[in-house]
Amino acid sequence: MTLLFIMRPCPKSIALLFVSCTSITSIARAQEIKHIPQFTVTLDDAPPASSPPGFFRRLANYYHNDWFPTPAPSGAQAAPVPQKRGLPSPLDSPPLPSSDWGYGGSPDIGAPDGNSYPLMTAINGAKSRSKIFGWIEPGVNVSTSSHTNLPEVYDQYPNSIHLDQLLLYVERLPETVRSAHFDWGYHFTAIYGTDYRFFTGLGYFSQQLLKFDRQYGADLPIEYVDLYFPRVAQGMNIRTGRFISVPGIEAQLAPNNYIFSHSILYFVDPFTDTGAIATIKLSDQWLIQAGLTDGHDVAPWTNDAQPSGTLCMNYTSRSVNDNIYACANGINDGDYGFDNLQQFDITWYHRFTKTVHIATESWYMYQHRVPNIAGRVTNPITPELGTYGASCPIGVLRCTASEYAIVNYVEKEFSSKLFLSFRSEVVNDRRGQRTGYTTKYSENTLSITKWIGSTVQIRPELRFEHAYDYPAYDGGRTHSQFTAASDLIFHF
Repeated sequence: MTLLFIMRPCPKSIALLFVSCTSITSIARAQEIKHIPQFTVTLDDAPPASSPPGFFRRLANYYHNDWFPTPAPSGAQAAPVPQKRGLPSPLDSPPLPSSDWGYGGSPDIGAPDGNSYPLMTAINGAKSRSKIFGWIEPGVNVSTSSHTNLPEVYDQYPNSIHLDQLLLYVERLPETVRSAHFDWGYHFTAIYGTDYRFFTGLGYFSQQLLKFDRQYGADLPIEYVDLYFPRVAQGMNIRTGRFISVPGIEAQLAPNNYIFSHSILYFVDPFTDTGAIATIKLSDQWLIQAGLTDGHDVAPWTNDAQPSGTLCMNYTSRSVNDNIYACANGINDGDYGFDNLQQFDITWYHRFTKTVHIATESWYMYQHRVPNIAGRVTNPITPELGTYGASCPIGVLRCTASEYAIVNYVEKEFSSKLFLSFRSEVVNDRRGQRTGYTTKYSENTLSITKWIGSTVQIRPELRFEHAYDYPAYDGGRTHSQFTAASDLIFHF
């Protein structure tokens, strides 16, 4: 979803996160009460009974043990790792965002939920299947632009320090390893920060961006239920609710990405969908998806919502060295509306060695009947709030606006705590409907990701980009832009 605005000072409230934060506090307090030591009569010379550590001590112990681990005794065996059903994982995670070639709209069918988190360990020893976790992500950048870094995003405010994401998850993953019984899961997400705009959907708290143009905001962007049916082929998951639009390498969630900043390709494609999608694992190598949504980035009760189909295919080679993921996403009549993009996306992953791989994505998108911009037609139609018109032929009231793009990532893993990324891309906004400028773009970014334990990530980067046909940077003032930036992700 393309967002038009240059933002204003920080907001005065994070009300949408209040309920979530209150719930965590209540759980923690309940756990403290549970562990209040019982007073008993003892002999005067008996040693006093030691009480178990409280919530905050358990939380602090988790981080201390994560950052300063005690070496395992000689000859000690590592704890058994839950086994995955199907092909082996091609990658190491950490340090990489995922150990498997990704697909959207479903949990990884056949993969166990072996994740443990600091907050859940402090609450109940990480013994429950429902988990509460999240992260805090501040970011900083230095830029040659002074007004805006757009269409560079997630660090779009030049020469600034900002809070990108304060994000809370509550989720239960369905059990998809065993194939005997039906299971279910759910997911709830609350976010506060500058990145709320990249979750914004018309009708979902969208007034804070579309009407008030706030720099900071809050949203409840990912809320769904998973139903898992193990006896359909090798497993079928049906996801119903609001979820991230399925295709692509990148995602809004900071830890799920190779690099801090995002590609232009990602910035201008759909963000979230509302509806239902079925994911069927046909075999260890083949997977298909079919879904029905209300379009892209809109709530079902808005006038822009309309039935839209999604169809995807995913193939992994037996060697797990290659993966292809192709989607026709949000397909309907294609007439102009709020992010009513007709998207045809393909992603290819290739592993050269255990420590070197590439990820390549390309898409073609379009909308019909997009209003011509002022100055190119008499009595132009005003574009819908939060969208751009198109640079149509002179004198034409409406036209089809299309765009295409390709991005490639090269990834090199050095250790379990360090990897290097290089991203290059080309985007052609042929009618200017996605970025506001009718031009071709190129972008190249070099980044390194360093882990501290398993709870802190630091991702510095250097980025250069260029607009070829129009000065599209710094609010239309220059053709090129250079930025040096970094974020820090603190997991809890």
